[in-house]
Amino acid sequence: MALLVRVGTGIGLGMGLGIGAGAAGVGWFYSSLLLDTSERPLYPERVLASDDATVTLAASRLTSQPGTWGLRWPGPDGRPDSGGGLAVIGPVTTVRRREVVRPLLGGPVPRPGTSAVLDAGPYDPDPGARGLAFDDVEVVGPLGPCPAWLVPADGDTWVVMVHGRGGSRREALRVLPALHGMGLPGLVVTYRNDVGAPRSPDGFYHLGDTEWTDLEAAVRFARDRGARRVVLFGWSMGGAIIAALLDRSPEAAAVAAVVWDAPLVDWRATLRQQARNRRLPPVLSRLATAMTSRRIGIDFDRFDLRRRPPAHRPPTLIVHSTGDTAVPVGPSRDLAAAAPALDWPMRYLEVPAVEHTASWNADPAAYERAVTSFLAEVLR
Repeated sequence: MALLVRVGTGIGLGMGLGIGAGAAGVGWFYSSLLLDTSERPLYPERVLASDDATVTLAASRLTSQPGTWGLRWPGPDGRPDSGGGLAVIGPVTTVRRREVVRPLLGGPVPRPGTSAVLDAGPYDPDPGARGLAFDDVEVVGPLGPCPAWLVPADGDTWVVMVHGRGGSRREALRVLPALHGMGLPGLVVTYRNDVGAPRSPDGFYHLGDTEWTDLEAAVRFARDRGARRVVLFGWSMGGAIIAALLDRSPEAAAVAAVVWDAPLVDWRATLRQQARNRRLPPVLSRLATAMTSRRIGIDFDRFDLRRRPPAHRPPTLIVHSTGDTAVPVGPSRDLAAAAPALDWPMRYLEVPAVEHTASWNADPAAYERAVTSFLAEVLR
């Protein structure tokens, strides 16, 4: 709501002053939101009732989504790391006029009246929550050491897993057991501006344009420890980070396959979508995009993969959901359609209804079958 007030004020100033200060102020503000690395968790949902078996939530588009989810709520001071909770809730069993009922599959029982958020990552805090042995390791990147989880297995093809903008390593906990079951060692990485990792010199996200060098260090880490081949698995902006590595790094030669979940394969299309979400007129969206490019030096043309595919194009699986309001599904469809002409072996799976990076949540078993069958085929 505060964003809409600021945007409205900027538009009014732009109309009053002509081209200039007002529009530039809106562009700067939106650009700053995009590049901001601080965390501001929101808890838009409300627990209406709960017991040991079920949780009743106020009905909304998000709480009515199909599948298995985390339900996260903050501690007394509003922070999730100070006495908050995370429960696992299953598919909707009952829909009433203003509420939905979902089974409580694990974790604590939230109190009625609690503010909460549906979390695509239902597991905390590390691979131990999935019954997997792991080591805390450090990958030394260009800016310094970045913490990572190393989940050992017998194979010599490693999976290096990259979360999205504002996310965390927890994203990988959903699919790690299925990959481990294939005998693939897993390296779940962080990159600059993550908790425990170095800050970027300017304190901004660079939307994949510099973060890829931290991933390059992770691939090198894996190869130094015996990886003969590498699979790169990325969510959201993790897709853009992987694409930059495939285009710019000599380490790309070791990448045997890629799995992308709701990937950013066209930054401009994503920025247009997110500007529409914030009710920015198209002209201001273009201004904000241009301002972002100037502020961090990114060439957005390099992140339009249909027009500028990376130099190395290994077999790739893209999974994207039709209900994604953060990263539009259209560019993923278009890239998959263009892939044969780009000499890019690609498989595309579209999942209905659910939000950003929630294809696993919609049907965990089907998602894991799609991923493991793809990797079994291309790695044999």
